[in-house]
Amino acid sequence: MSAIRYLVSRLDSMGHALRGLGLLLVSEPNARIHGAATVAVCAAGFYFGVTGMDWRWLTLAISAVWAAEAINTALELLADAVSPDHHPLIGKAKDAAAAAVLVAAIAASVIGGLVFWPYLATRAGG
Repeated sequence: MSAIRYLVSRLDSMGHALRGLGLLLVSEPNARIHGAATVAVCAAGFYFGVTGMDWRWLTLAISAVWAAEAINTALELLADAVSPDHHPLIGKAKDAAAAAVLVAAIAASVIGGLVFWPYLATRAGG
């Protein structure tokens, strides 16, 4: 494969990924909540001037939630295509995928609390 064709195929793949991100934001209400939380966390990080290490933790937490949401959405769409009618095993699979998002979101909230608590305590004089 020539370098140009390789580059074009990589750009094509990036386009598919960006289209998937757009699909998440347009079709999934929870993704919009994650988007608002991402903006809020980044704004708070800049406001408090968090350290580089804190940014690493926040980035990891944010990325984990987005990745879990994307995988959950992909599984739900695939399951609906394979079996549009209710199937108990597909229902369980969807629940397990949703649980992954919940676990990631709870972990991200804990990380956010651990990161921001010292900044908030300092601002509050404690």
